[in-house]
Amino acid sequence: MNPSYFEQSIQEKTKFQNREQDWRNGAVVYQVLVDRFAPAIDFEMKKEQYNPPKRLRQWSDLPEPGPFLKEIRYTAHELDYWGGDLKSVQSKLDYIKSLNIDVLYLNPIHLSLSNHKYDASDYLQISPEFGTMNDLRNLSDALHNKGMKLMLDGVFNHVGVTSDLFVKAKDPSSKKHHWFDFNDKYEDGVRLWADARSLPELNLENKEVRDYIYNSKDSVIRTYLKNGIDGWRLDVAFDIGFDYLRELTDAAHEELPGSMVVGEIWNYPQKWLKSIDGLMNFTFREIINRTLKGDITASLANRMFSKVIEDAGIEGILKSWNVLDNHDVPRLRNQLEDVADQKLAQILQFTLPGSPNLYYGTELGMTGGDDPRNRAPMRWDLYKEDNPYLQWTKSLIEMHQERALRIGDFVPILSDHLIAFIRRTDKVEDTVIVLLNPTNNIIQEDILLPDSKLMNYSQFDRLMGTSNPLTFMAGLMHVEMDPKSFVILKPHTKPVKSYTPYKRV
Repeated sequence: MNPSYFEQSIQEKTKFQNREQDWRNGAVVYQVLVDRFAPAIDFEMKKEQYNPPKRLRQWSDLPEPGPFLKEIRYTAHELDYWGGDLKSVQSKLDYIKSLNIDVLYLNPIHLSLSNHKYDASDYLQISPEFGTMNDLRNLSDALHNKGMKLMLDGVFNHVGVTSDLFVKAKDPSSKKHHWFDFNDKYEDGVRLWADARSLPELNLENKEVRDYIYNSKDSVIRTYLKNGIDGWRLDVAFDIGFDYLRELTDAAHEELPGSMVVGEIWNYPQKWLKSIDGLMNFTFREIINRTLKGDITASLANRMFSKVIEDAGIEGILKSWNVLDNHDVPRLRNQLEDVADQKLAQILQFTLPGSPNLYYGTELGMTGGDDPRNRAPMRWDLYKEDNPYLQWTKSLIEMHQERALRIGDFVPILSDHLIAFIRRTDKVEDTVIVLLNPTNNIIQEDILLPDSKLMNYSQFDRLMGTSNPLTFMAGLMHVEMDPKSFVILKPHTKPVKSYTPYKRV
């Protein structure tokens, strides 16, 4: 027997209330490279931590590609440091809070030789250039006191060649020999991640390895959750595979209910979101970029967004991170030269279902090409309240506080030339309508808004953007939009004098 309209309304209300109580849905995430975010407070006292082959640079220096150093299996730029640490990150929390950030995500901080720390030598020790476990707890406490969460980057598919685990395992008689895949058929005698000679892969098929990473009570995953972090972003999560990701995520939830596990997964999201809370939504990123570059039509983009969400499920998509730039790809200004395209991309980043993932400095207009140029030190000299990039970013984050944009369902709008969709909840007054013209032409179009709560002749309030006068009748909206423009609308549901047709929906 189908539920009554009243029962459906109660179910809808409960669904959105549950989403609202989960901090992982639609959170604004701010990503920081610890070495590059803020200069160390006690810089002079730290200099001995950067002995060769490490090299300490001036904050004003820009990273440049360096040669491969054969004897230590690293490129020179991987060993260049700028001196930031956990304490200096903590010193900038007022700035991060001023952006209205929900989650601070740190790239790896585990002990390793490199500046990026994706080559862990010891997972259970924080690299001394960055600080101590006590510094991490202090940072976590400070974030929680300001109403924010802390997530760390976990690299659990591989370690660095200097890892004690790997050094000991090279002995065939070692109890840890089978923690890695040693085989003479490999050029270096061991399986490497992406054939990088400094990154031997862990043998996750070995239960002892999985116990060490996440299963046992003193595992890596659980130890940091006990020390104040709220979740993990997993590097190359696609390499870990569906089954082990599910085990790892379950272990994290067992240790800290409500914790977050999000993965770097460049694949189609559908099956992966059965194994993990969320993923870095590179599929959305590709659709956005290719549409703005003219390779995909707006109509096809609409269908692609809708297909991804339908297949993967809205709950996992809401927890996934909408990323445009980060430490692995060029910064936004280097990807899209046209400022109008940059803005359209960010409008979609903040209005599509998911958590907008801001890369440090993008809010100030920083530039940077391929690695390592996209990892330059934070440009604090650009931090001025009248910086147009900063003002724009703050307006995006303010708009994203709309309830429908954080936790709402996704409803595609039928349109040939516009990227168009509705975000809605159980309350009609939450409804947000997103319209973008990614073309170089003026678009006049009649589009269908499939939402029974939107009233005939309804008026609309603008949250952001502009459009020419629009009309709405019997579910159809006539719009005229300038080239490379956008408008974000909400139905005007309050009475003008005493009457509103929205009073009972």
